Amino acid sequence: MAQDKAIELFRLYKESGDIRIRNELAEQYLYIADILAKKFVGRGVEYDDLKQIASYALLRGIDRFDPDLGMQFTTFITPTITGEIKNYFRDKARMIKLPRRLSELGIAARKFSTEYETEHGVKPTIKRIADALSVSEEDVVKALETGGVISLDKASAADDGEESTPLHTLLADREDKYEKFELKETLLAEMRDFSDTEKALVKYRYVDELSQSETAKRLGVSQMFVSRMERKILLKLKERLQNVL
Repeated sequence: MAQDKAIELFRLYKESGDIRIRNELAEQYLYIADILAKKFVGRGVEYDDLKQIASYALLRGIDRFDPDLGMQFTTFITPTITGEIKNYFRDKARMIKLPRRLSELGIAARKFSTEYETEHGVKPTIKRIADALSVSEEDVVKALETGGVISLDKASAADDGEESTPLHTLLADREDKYEKFELKETLLAEMRDFSDTEKALVKYRYVDELSQSETAKRLGVSQMFVSRMERKILLKLKERLQNVL
């Protein structure tokens, strides 16, 4: 569809609300929904479901689009549909059950913590719990923070009362090279005043994908120090990126 004709139709639809005009626009731009739905095939959701989500986002985008802002509809609708599909995946994966071992560890860790606090009047450290249960400190942290369930969207509370946020809210679609580049530049800008230790932690954890215990060894600190600093970094990035993403 020629750009001038498209703008004319969008203006007519905005003025009249005629569903027939909306349907004509939807038919013309349905190929975008099809292309974007295919990008997400192979991630555990059937193509037909993805196409339905993308098509619904297309209709909502047509309703919201303002032809007088000087933007092409294709430029407007692509991130709109992509965001809707990503939101679907996040909602679908919101609650993932932990392996049984970590679920049982969480129960055992809480039981030990309660008994220890009752006897000594203070809460035990992560190291003390790990030593008592003969497991790693990292496993104890995971088990205690999740409480038997991993929430991919909800922030988890630390034992010092601070909150963290999952990095998926800051990560771009792995197939969208432009989006990944744009986000990388944004993250680098927002991290410009980070300390050397904070920057190193981000690199070890999210570039090299090291565990918290391995990161602690590299930095020469405790694993609990890494866990708490990581929460602070993620919270700081979340607050900053809310205004730019």
